[in-house]
Amino acid sequence: MIEIADIREWREHDVTDTDGKKIGTLESIYVDTATDQPSFATVTVGLPTRHRLVFVPLAGAQVGPGYLKVAFAKATVKDAPAIDTDGELLAGQEPEVFAYYRLEYLPGAGGERRLARR
Repeated sequence: MIEIADIREWREHDVTDTDGKKIGTLESIYVDTATDQPSFATVTVGLPTRHRLVFVPLAGAQVGPGYLKVAFAKATVKDAPAIDTDGELLAGQEPEVFAYYRLEYLPGAGGERRLARR
């Protein structure tokens, strides 16, 4: 498990795929609101004039010197749901992020959001 206190230090470090190919740079961490544990990361990808933030689960991720290695292929991550670099993940978009990676989406008992940016 990756501790939230540790992962905050990795902002703007490289994010690599299962083969070590660079996907982009770590922008932020989203925690599961039920457990307060790191759940997803956003990765800055795209051309310099057209950056966007894609979501990738942190399950199975590993940290190394200057990088975060995620458990997904580069092509999979680059095609993931995204937001603008100055955008935010809307509550209605959360299920799409989970569905893309074939993860079960369960909002809180009172309909609360599942993800919170840290």
